[in-house]
Amino acid sequence: MSPWIAAVIYIFGIVWLFILDLRRDSKTSPALWIAVIWVTIGASREVTQWLWGMGGSDQASLDTYLEGSPVDRAIYIALLGAGLIVLMVRGQATGTFLAVNGPIIVFFLYAAISVAWSDFPLVAFKRWIKALGNVVMVLVVLTDPNRPAAIKRFFAHSAFLLIPTSVLLVKYFPDIGRGYDAWTGVAMYVGVSTTKNGLGWDCLVFGLATLWRFLYEYQDRKQTKLNGPLIAHGVVLGMALWLIQQAKSSAAIGCFIIGSGIMCLAHFRWFVLRPLVMHIVVVSIISICVFGIVIDPDLGIVEAAGRDATLTDRTFLWEDLLRVDINPLFGTGFESFWIGDRTKLLWAKYAFHPNQAHNGYIEMYLSLGWVGLTLLGLMMVWGYRNVVRSLQMDTEIGRFNLPFFVVAVIFNLTEAAFKVMHPVWIVFLLVIMAIPLSATRKGRELRKEIS
Repeated sequence: MSPWIAAVIYIFGIVWLFILDLRRDSKTSPALWIAVIWVTIGASREVTQWLWGMGGSDQASLDTYLEGSPVDRAIYIALLGAGLIVLMVRGQATGTFLAVNGPIIVFFLYAAISVAWSDFPLVAFKRWIKALGNVVMVLVVLTDPNRPAAIKRFFAHSAFLLIPTSVLLVKYFPDIGRGYDAWTGVAMYVGVSTTKNGLGWDCLVFGLATLWRFLYEYQDRKQTKLNGPLIAHGVVLGMALWLIQQAKSSAAIGCFIIGSGIMCLAHFRWFVLRPLVMHIVVVSIISICVFGIVIDPDLGIVEAAGRDATLTDRTFLWEDLLRVDINPLFGTGFESFWIGDRTKLLWAKYAFHPNQAHNGYIEMYLSLGWVGLTLLGLMMVWGYRNVVRSLQMDTEIGRFNLPFFVVAVIFNLTEAAFKVMHPVWIVFLLVIMAIPLSATRKGRELRKEIS
């Protein structure tokens, strides 16, 4: 089949998915598209990369990595400005959300202050603005008058755009959807992303969200007598499972299995009503992963996932990073470690040219020091409380929040996902945010009116 004929068919197929997923109780503000576009860019490629190609490897030039593109910058500013306007229009709801999410505000304020001691303060400030955009987009979703429907449509719209397009690019546009290992020449599937790991985390995030919707629609089908949403999410889930297998990203596959298992547990009433059991399960899974991946990689967990004990030289990189001379208390400044001479020295030693620590916690330490790492830890503990509360008060949303929280914590053991516009970071902020009681009551009243 001609690639362009396939593209037309896929475009109609994506439109069909949107039509199938329509429900009476899913009316949301058009502003939701601002957040969808933001996360879709973060989960795929810069707009200029789509328009004019990669322009070579994304690691080829330190200057390119440092400066970025003015066109992309303008697009981010436009989206951020649009998001801020929406939040100002929803002033009361926005203020209520900010009032109950102090730990997130404190973390981002400290990140802003850290720009002052960065070696490249202007670059650090630009990156902080993009990171702040994640919070804005999450609030655009959560302050929607019909919050539960907005959360569902945020994930559905993003998945419908990213997953089928990745399949199209992999199968019919290999020059875009595939890459090649620099050393072995083996083909790698990258889809809408730029690396196989990028495709893996896209399938992890939006595959889990699609599984969540599929299970919900399956349970709800007898009451609503709607098969369209079930079909739509079943199709996308099948695509995501195929892609995650083709991407061969061990971290994404392992985390998807763990997340799916917890999601299934969250459908049992006895699990939801017994917080102690829930805490034991969550702590046990995270502890086993920390011990088997970070503390003792020779335990066998890493090999069982198809990786060597060094996690493809990640453990060597971690050792070198922790030996770099930085301020241990405050770090190098927000997103400032991988800039300048430090990066040149590491690129000279490692042929794969790392631009992240491949560990979210080490990455946080390098950028923001022990202070930033402590604030992240406090935010996670506080966020876990919110996640558990969401499962007990709003079981439907909580069935996604709990498994994704655990997945994000584990995923950052081998990937630095607490970064700027990483989809794992964006969704993590969404699931840990506290929901004001007033917003919960208004959402219930609106759903009753619609139904």
